[in-house]
Amino acid sequence: MLVTIIRLVFTLLGAVCGAELASFYKLPIPGSPFIGIILYIIIGAGVGYLIGGTVGTRIAKGLNWMEGAIQKVPLLDIIVGITGLIIGLILATLISLPLWRVTVFGPYLAVLVFVILGYLGMWLGLRKREDIGLSFRFLSQPKAHGKTLIPRKKILDTSVIIDGRIADICKTGFISGELIVPIFVLRELQTIADSEDSLKRSRGRRGLDVLHELQGGSNVKVKIVEKDYPKASGVDEKLVQMGKDMNLPIITNDFNLNKVAGLQSVMVLNINELSNALKPVVLPGEEMNVYVVKEGKEVGQGVGYLEDGTMVVVESGSAYTGEEVKVFVTSVLQTSAGRMIFTKLKNEEKGMAKDK
Repeated sequence: MLVTIIRLVFTLLGAVCGAELASFYKLPIPGSPFIGIILYIIIGAGVGYLIGGTVGTRIAKGLNWMEGAIQKVPLLDIIVGITGLIIGLILATLISLPLWRVTVFGPYLAVLVFVILGYLGMWLGLRKREDIGLSFRFLSQPKAHGKTLIPRKKILDTSVIIDGRIADICKTGFISGELIVPIFVLRELQTIADSEDSLKRSRGRRGLDVLHELQGGSNVKVKIVEKDYPKASGVDEKLVQMGKDMNLPIITNDFNLNKVAGLQSVMVLNINELSNALKPVVLPGEEMNVYVVKEGKEVGQGVGYLEDGTMVVVESGSAYTGEEVKVFVTSVLQTSAGRMIFTKLKNEEKGMAKDK
């Protein structure tokens, strides 16, 4: 469309130039002068059409390149750079006022001051963009009763999409608003889905299915963001950078990403931590029924599991493998991998220990 408009403009300019040449130079045309002017208009329009096509194509390519380059530049860099340029030009205006009165070299010095201070303001702004961004985020961060509110927009990590529990959480309504899926996360999902390894391929396809399920839900809106960070070395680094630039939390269940993002002051919502927090509280002395699945690591121990997957260690329970026993809780151990419950048989006598 842009090339067509530019070509049309050059065609009209060529026609006008042809008519002007014919009338100004009074070029000798055989036959009627009117026919000669029309002939030169046609020639000028043709030349303009050819030149316009070439110029329009180059302008369109240049604009496309400029658009792609601008999209890769973070919004904070653009704002800070323009602000620094404006401040530099204001200072240059104040400094150059007396220079205009200097004869001969005054205007040249004033222009030089504008160029130097404008560039210096933009350069300083870009060099200090992280400090400026942190200051703005600190001032604009919404707070309630002294505590930070969680933004309605959240960034999804690859691991949490493949995990799939995020779709079930969204269905319950505990997460609402807009879920942002960066384009580099979508590319990683596609790469995993196209892997030659059958396990990776199934995990990648499951992640894509989860995204389709989220898009069809009514509680959240899924948005694909084309923003990328070519200088970042991996997806985790890109996610942390996006979280800093957009001041948004990252939903993940990746332990390492959780730690790295926390070190860089990026909020993280960890699905595993949420799962552990939702597990029922078990207190020492509480009684429960446990199905002993297998023997434990220590001699005589039996191992069972609750419905939520919590491991239950039963002392002297190895003899009851494959049976359900009644136990009471002695202690609870919280680890990075989850929670472990240590129990003892309610009655040490085998006949009385079975809960039939």
